[in-house]
Amino acid sequence: MGINNERDITANLQIGPTDQGMVRIFVESDGIEIPMDFEVDEAREIAEEILAAAAQAAAQTS
Repeated sequence: MGINNERDITANLQIGPTDQGMVRIFVESDGIEIPMDFEVDEAREIAEEILAAAAQAAAQTS
């Protein structure tokens, strides 16, 4: 499965801080739950990657 392959899958995404000072990205779909915890610096890097991808996608649609 590549990043450009479309799938007909519905999932819920939640992002928030944990009580341990981590940032959790929580994905749930069809009874499967995937909690992913990141250190604050890692979470910032992920956020920067998402923003960069959004800018690239916006440039392609302009």
